Amino acid sequence: MTDFSRKERLEFNKLHKRLRRNVGTAIADYNMIEEGDKVMVCLSGGKDSYCMLDILLNLQKTAPISFEIVAVNLDQKQPGFPPEVLPEYLNRIGVPFHILEKDTYSVVTELIPEGKTYCSLCSRLRRGSLYGFAQQIGATKIALGHHRDDIIETLFLNMFYGGKLKAMPPKLLSDDKKNIVIRPLAYCKEEDLVSYAELMEFPIIPCNLCGSQDGLQRQVIKEMLVHWEKEYPGRMETIFASIKGVAPSQLADTDLFDFAGLKIEREERIGMVNLWDAATETVRESV
Repeated sequence: MTDFSRKERLEFNKLHKRLRRNVGTAIADYNMIEEGDKVMVCLSGGKDSYCMLDILLNLQKTAPISFEIVAVNLDQKQPGFPPEVLPEYLNRIGVPFHILEKDTYSVVTELIPEGKTYCSLCSRLRRGSLYGFAQQIGATKIALGHHRDDIIETLFLNMFYGGKLKAMPPKLLSDDKKNIVIRPLAYCKEEDLVSYAELMEFPIIPCNLCGSQDGLQRQVIKEMLVHWEKEYPGRMETIFASIKGVAPSQLADTDLFDFAGLKIEREERIGMVNLWDAATETVRESV
């Protein structure tokens, strides 16, 4: 880490405390980590997963419960991926880790036509590999590095392109009920993570598989949200608050709310008439 001036050190401490508080609050709100958990931290080499690992290691030292952390990187055999970077970093900080090698790159590039985005298939293949490996090593939680902005972007992606009102939950039970996914950075702003990663000088590994593709839907959404936040500061916070404050009766999903079974509840009409008459007589007597 770069040597800081007194002012820079103060700002770094504030940033670190904010991220630590946000992660700790998210963990508590959703009971993400419990006594005796073995947390598999998925480390991609990007800024978000580095920050997540660093903050979880920090919280582990003072947490009121005992839990284990193991880092796992999925080497997808992307051209140019430097295989030595993550092992060197993890050995240096003393974190137990596994490098899982799966050539998903060849599968994705073979199945997806040129010019189309790889993200969806790449994500599914990666998720399947990680789910299976978590069971193999006895991990009870799988920690992913998605942050608040990722969650909001996914909300709009699903609305605009998928016709569904859903995002990324901070905690998820897999369909086969054999894995629990947690997102400890759910309350963290991306800009804070960018700043923290730069200050910590993490050895970032860029994703060249999908990041070089132009016109990605997520990028369109991101630009829209950045514009909104500049024009209306605080809008991102409001949008995220809405994800936590869902009112099913004010939407239109018949599976979430029994619209068909709605019944009025009121007293007999004669009772209402008598109440009105009584109120009217009271007014007349007072005149």
